[in-house]
Amino acid sequence: MANRSQHLRPVQKRRMPPGKAAAARKRPGYVQKVFSTDRDYFDYNLLAIVILLTCFGLVMLYSTSAYEAMLEPNGSDMTYFRKQAIISIGAFILALIGSQIDYHFIARFAVPIYWIAVFFLVITKFIGREVNGAKRWIYFGPISFQPAELAKLAVILFLPVLIVKMGYKLRGFKPPLIVFGFGMLASGCTYIFTENLSTAVIIAGITVVLIFIAHPKTAPFVIAGGVGAVLIGILVVILVNMAGSGGSFRIQRVKVWLDPESYASLGGYQVMQALYAIGSGGFFGKGLGNSTQKLGALPEAQNDMIFSIICEELGVFGAALVILMFVFMLYRLFFIAQNAPDLLGSLIASGIFVHIALQVVLNIAVVTNLIPTTGITLPFVSYGGTSILFLMAEMALALSVSRQIRFRS
Repeated sequence: MANRSQHLRPVQKRRMPPGKAAAARKRPGYVQKVFSTDRDYFDYNLLAIVILLTCFGLVMLYSTSAYEAMLEPNGSDMTYFRKQAIISIGAFILALIGSQIDYHFIARFAVPIYWIAVFFLVITKFIGREVNGAKRWIYFGPISFQPAELAKLAVILFLPVLIVKMGYKLRGFKPPLIVFGFGMLASGCTYIFTENLSTAVIIAGITVVLIFIAHPKTAPFVIAGGVGAVLIGILVVILVNMAGSGGSFRIQRVKVWLDPESYASLGGYQVMQALYAIGSGGFFGKGLGNSTQKLGALPEAQNDMIFSIICEELGVFGAALVILMFVFMLYRLFFIAQNAPDLLGSLIASGIFVHIALQVVLNIAVVTNLIPTTGITLPFVSYGGTSILFLMAEMALALSVSRQIRFRS
């Protein structure tokens, strides 16, 4: 009779060889772990810059919006700050929790998230509430929601999943067009149903860059980029020539861009006041809270024009500091994309990188009147609950990818 102690010993699990483990992951029935357990790496640098930018944004938001908030009925100087702070703290906590979830698990929901985003974009045209001449928000009681923000996150998550599923087929002609089509569908719905051209451009930019990264050939993109630049140049010339005679509000924005003083009633007044704020700030600015343009001269400065108040109060030094913070954030996202364990993680991080980069560049270009006004906000700094919520969701995805990075000693 065998010794009973032999049957009472704990069973030791045999560790599967790396090759077999990789093969097992490719099996259809393989289920990956939802929560990461190996904590060899976590990008605390990205986490730190997110906290820093969010806190800086809250300080500037209070400085910019306090006066205008007090003018509202039953208003308080803390109105905008309180709302943004509550949403920022809640979104940051959710981002920390979300960063612990394996991004492969989140990617399983990419398809329904994409179609839900498209659905909300379409119905915005019919049930959305018009604010400042545009239907871009859906209201659920006191809570407002901007579907265009969800669309950006949906594209950043869905297109990498689609590209990875195609694999080597992406080298052909038809598969890249399919990926491009899904990206343009979201971009087109954003423009047609919400009249949000700037977000549509960002979604299109994310789509093109993701295909460029995944596609093995560079020549087609160089040719397409050259043709696109020529077409954009022709379009600008046409719009400039049409600016002399009426036209839609797009044409009016071109008029304002070309000569803001002559078209002050069409929006040029806001552009001029923003430029005055930038010019009066000097190198070190007037001091935090000492802006004069925010005292009614620059309407709704806490939204897309907040960078001009930063320049006025903190000067060129403060503006350069903000830009450096965004550069550091982009550097961390680039680092994560370069060291991601697989193509899916690399493409997700790259999509987030493109989104942040385009939005920062477009916002600063609008404030300095380098391009016509688009109404795009400065990430983590401008006022907007939906924006900060989905930006934190993107940071959660990036941090989730960073948790899977492995370094060889």
